[in-house]
Amino acid sequence: MLNVLKMAGRNLLRYQRRTALTSLLIVIGIVAVLLFISITGSFKSVMIGQFTDSVLGDMEIHHKGYVASIDNLPLNLNMSGGVARKVGDILAHDSAVEAYSPRVKFAAMFSNFTETTGVRVNGVDPRMEDATCPLLRDRLVKGAENGPLLKRGEILIPVLLAEGMKIKVGDTIVLVATNLEGSVNGKTFVVGGVLDSISVPGGRDGYIDIEDARELLRMNTPEVSEIAIRLKSLAQLSPAYSRLKRDLSGITNKDGKPILEVHTWAALSPFANLARMIDVMTLFIKITLVAIVLVSVMNVMMMAVYERIREIGAISAIGTPPARILALFLSEGLLLGLAGTLLGTAISLIAIYALNVWKIAFTFGQQQHIVLAPWIGVGDIVTIAVLVVAVAVLASLQPAWKAARMDPIGALRHV
Repeated sequence: MLNVLKMAGRNLLRYQRRTALTSLLIVIGIVAVLLFISITGSFKSVMIGQFTDSVLGDMEIHHKGYVASIDNLPLNLNMSGGVARKVGDILAHDSAVEAYSPRVKFAAMFSNFTETTGVRVNGVDPRMEDATCPLLRDRLVKGAENGPLLKRGEILIPVLLAEGMKIKVGDTIVLVATNLEGSVNGKTFVVGGVLDSISVPGGRDGYIDIEDARELLRMNTPEVSEIAIRLKSLAQLSPAYSRLKRDLSGITNKDGKPILEVHTWAALSPFANLARMIDVMTLFIKITLVAIVLVSVMNVMMMAVYERIREIGAISAIGTPPARILALFLSEGLLLGLAGTLLGTAISLIAIYALNVWKIAFTFGQQQHIVLAPWIGVGDIVTIAVLVVAVAVLASLQPAWKAARMDPIGALRHV
């Protein structure tokens, strides 16, 4: 077999220009695919992190039916304090959970005493929310960046609201909300910070302390609208989701039916559809790579067979078995695929390294200065490499089969 590979290598070197052009096509295809995978993978990771680490968490737990009515922020579908404590016990014993944050969400009227508008309010435990959504603090464009995320009596407001109503940090505003019984209550707050917007559900919400929220809504018990969860690694999302769904099924109503449901970030964020589109685009780029390799290798191998008909007839006439001729041409395709793959992978890795040195930065929505850090996994490199080499060999199969079945006498007479 080694001798066959040596002969295949010499044959490729005999036609250096054709070999170089074919290898160049393979290299271009591999570089395009690996760079696309690395950049889109980085984009997905950054944007998923923007959503999960600043607003949503990796997963959220709600009372059944809450998500279906989430636009109305229904107070009648809050979890009771007892149920929330049971969920907390489950999360505390789950090794995949890094942090979790209970929230009270409601709609309110927001007034600076001269203008009034509607706002969605999140009542949170500052310490737990900071641990669950660490990028929330990074969205602070005005206000204290150190110390607690917020204090009792303070509110964090979105930048669009601050600019539209000309509200500054330190100003006093009032929130007016209607509780579950239909009673209206108001409470004054001091603006403790202004949050930059982000294009996700909840990106324009205000934040207050969870005890202030319960006081404003006149809750007699520590109810919870949702519990956001941060995992130690997003790679644990699928098993953690399945495990949590099973554990929560044990929390039932008086009829023995589960009352809670858990959702991943993908079920709560519209960006999940964009992420799936990126995956589809990546698939089509891979298909394009296969087509490039298939056409280029098949073309060069067919030309090689056509130009070497008399040579094939000669080696066949002296007793070279068809299997050896077949192996010779398949080896040429294999070497073309390997050479293009190695060179293309090396160029891709150098380019990815360069893109990490000279950063790619852009704006997304109103979120400023998002920096990409392109990366490629070993699995992706191996998959593309195996795919290219396999297609190169398969593309050589038809020309190689034709050469192996060639009649020696007819081949020697070919002009």
